Amino acid sequence: QANDACKCNGWKNPNPPTAPRMDLQQPVANLSEPCRSCGHALADHVSHLENVSEEEINRLLGMVVDVENLFMSVHKEEDTDTKQVYFYLFKLLRKCILQMSQPVVEGSLGSPPFEKPNIEQGVLNFVQYKFSHLPPKERQTMYELSKMFLLCLNYWKLETPSQFRQRSQSDDVATYKVNYTRWLCYCHVPQSCDSLPRYETTHVFGRSLLKSIFTVTRRQLLEKFRVEKDKLVPEKRTLILTHFPKFLSMLEEEIYGENSPIWEADFTVPATEGGQLVSRPAAVSTVAVPATPLFSKKLSNSSSSANVDSSTPEPLPGNAGEKRKLPESLTLEDAKRIRVMGDIPMELVNEVMLTITDPAAMLGPETSLLSANAARDETARLEERRGIIEFHVIGNSLSQKSNKKILMWLVGLQNVFSHQLPRMPKEYITRLVFDPYVARMAATGAGLVWGAPFLTLCIAANRKHKTLALIKDGRVIGGICFRMFPTQGFTEIVFCAVTSNEQVKVKRGEAGGVQGAQLPSERSGFSKDIKVPKSRYLGYIKDYEGATLMECELNPRIPYTELSHIIKKQKEIIKKLIERKQAQIRKVYPGLTCFKEGVRQIPIESVPGIRESCSLAAEKGKELKDPDQLYNTLKNLLAQIKTHPSAWPFMEPVKKSEAPDYYEIIRFPIDLKTMTERLKNRYYVTKKLFIADLQRIITNCREYNPPDSDYCKCANTLEKFFYFKLKEGGLIDK
Repeated sequence: QANDACKCNGWKNPNPPTAPRMDLQQPVANLSEPCRSCGHALADHVSHLENVSEEEINRLLGMVVDVENLFMSVHKEEDTDTKQVYFYLFKLLRKCILQMSQPVVEGSLGSPPFEKPNIEQGVLNFVQYKFSHLPPKERQTMYELSKMFLLCLNYWKLETPSQFRQRSQSDDVATYKVNYTRWLCYCHVPQSCDSLPRYETTHVFGRSLLKSIFTVTRRQLLEKFRVEKDKLVPEKRTLILTHFPKFLSMLEEEIYGENSPIWEADFTVPATEGGQLVSRPAAVSTVAVPATPLFSKKLSNSSSSANVDSSTPEPLPGNAGEKRKLPESLTLEDAKRIRVMGDIPMELVNEVMLTITDPAAMLGPETSLLSANAARDETARLEERRGIIEFHVIGNSLSQKSNKKILMWLVGLQNVFSHQLPRMPKEYITRLVFDPYVARMAATGAGLVWGAPFLTLCIAANRKHKTLALIKDGRVIGGICFRMFPTQGFTEIVFCAVTSNEQVKVKRGEAGGVQGAQLPSERSGFSKDIKVPKSRYLGYIKDYEGATLMECELNPRIPYTELSHIIKKQKEIIKKLIERKQAQIRKVYPGLTCFKEGVRQIPIESVPGIRESCSLAAEKGKELKDPDQLYNTLKNLLAQIKTHPSAWPFMEPVKKSEAPDYYEIIRFPIDLKTMTERLKNRYYVTKKLFIADLQRIITNCREYNPPDSDYCKCANTLEKFFYFKLKEGGLIDK
């Protein structure tokens, strides 16, 4: 503001509307209009925002919305304790808006997590403790019930401290009030206020809160399911009304039991028949009640309904009997054990990683000069990191006010495309670059008849060409004009060009587009081998005479902007590992003394170092020389393995819906379908690669499932079978 002595909290409209209505257009305030409180103009009130980024402005506007919502909550709330917390958060966000800072809850509440082990860990420990002896189908059912309970708890509305006081002993009320305040600040309010960081209730609270709320929550939860039982599908109805009450009763014993092991540090599952003893570290910490006030500032005063939230999540779907076994008895550390022959110990990999990422040890400090083996796009990456170049997706719009900078960039793109693609008509380039984006929905009679799919197509038809602009020093130096076809699963690249004086630096290959002009190079990932079915793009992409259609397939699992950097790092790791291996091989052995003692002849393998140096050559000599012969041999072997009765669990990749945390435990997933694809793509250039993948299937199964599970039994049988076939085919020594 112009006057630093001004204490006004914000500009107030001198002529506020008498009866504001959402459906009426409100008059726009003028920057010269004075504030109703202090008399300063609106421009003075917002002068400090002139150089603030758009992202920060949006964040502040989001906080304004949250402040308004909290203000309404303060006035509607009747419970005194809840009202105080709402009012504190209201003042906190308003202060952060004025100071343009991040909201941080102050006082003695502490920061999440508040207790270990948390509720989720305790409940999962309970499932292992009570049901690990059950068959896989019943054990899976108990696991689903536990996940459903945790999900409900995360969205459950807790009773207020005053309600808790009416049914509990006085010595528990202080502890519950602290936990209730923490729950409001970190879990409940952030569900509707995006400005505040949100945490799951079951992740940050432990046994203390669960003991306080379990009895009443259990009663409300079962009552809610009984009332809404007719809305549940038959399978879920049986699961919830029959098994869930018993599940909660058993859990209640462990929550209130004095000697329950599920809340102990180093919790272990008792060994069962064929089972194993597994430790799960879970340090226990108590929740202390702060003696000082909960907040650093005094809060003000009135009601939360004791009713629970109406949106109770349904239990997890699926047929429990057919699911893969979830990791009830394995920790993440167990999954990191090396089981496959040829695996490099993680300790060695970590040591090498420290070496290649340490500037003093290997790479040296970053400079403007690039190393001889730098990636092709390293220059562009460095320039983007330093803010020299920028990428923006832009397009023309008829429904929004034109942005002068966007229009200038569009003109620059038109010039770049016209200059670099001289065979393309300028009128055609202009029409596509300035193709308008009409932000409107089709509210026609046909739209109403055909419903949402038709509206989606109408919207898609209006979202036409856009351009990825490459900007350097405020001017356009290149771009890609494209049109997306979401319903067909592909995007058409119409123009792709970079100015001549920048092509050497960017190293993007020849300028050109998919249609016409010069063709994109294969080094850029484009190929004339079109894998997309013709029916998918026929009628969507214009077919020009003399044009060559090319395709670039993108894998969503590959971070292409970092791909060259990743490959470079992989090469450095491999190089360092080879150097270490060579250092071991280049061992100098003492000379032979046996000839001085009269020995005339010795076996060559008795010479120190001969066996070590020849082992690699001997292994290489066993490989099949003819690639086609190796391919056919492996193809026949894989076909026999896939038809084996015990191969059914390993035919396809594990689905996340069946085992949500499978890919957190298993670092290198593999299956017979993936092996078939690799074989078709001639990935298996040696038998060792093929055998390693087969063994990896077995190892992953043993990592994830207990030894007595059906999956491990299948893995053991299949392992014996394929090793028998490997010996029979001469791929390994008998």
